[in-house]
Amino acid sequence: MPLRFLSHITPAALLATAFASSPAIARDVGGLRYADIPADAYAVVAQVRAKPGKEDALRAITLSLVPQVRAEPKNLLYFLQESREAPGHFIFYEIFASQADFEAHNQTPHVQSWFARLPEFADGEVTVIRMGILNNAATDR
Repeated sequence: MPLRFLSHITPAALLATAFASSPAIARDVGGLRYADIPADAYAVVAQVRAKPGKEDALRAITLSLVPQVRAEPKNLLYFLQESREAPGHFIFYEIFASQADFEAHNQTPHVQSWFARLPEFADGEVTVIRMGILNNAATDR
């Protein structure tokens, strides 16, 4: 399923939606601080919605991605969130070391398998906003 890039939604609006969603599945970042994220890292906010009645199935296959993506050597951060108001609306916040690493991530067998199953469970395509990291070490104290 191809990715559709959002041009009509501001990154701030999508991030607000992402952070208003249910708690993320957190990873032990081993003391990683915002200031430690390289300025040239590649961030992505993506979303997908389940077809009516397919929320549990999409949740299950999506949750199985979390440990696999976090184990990728160039993944710096990976949060999966689900809307409290609209179960089955999933938002991903991802940071990779580089754009090439994000593109390689999309070609991994586990991600390709997930994409292959989306037509059965997802209502539409995955939408993606590709973002840069704005980092100010002075605010991370």
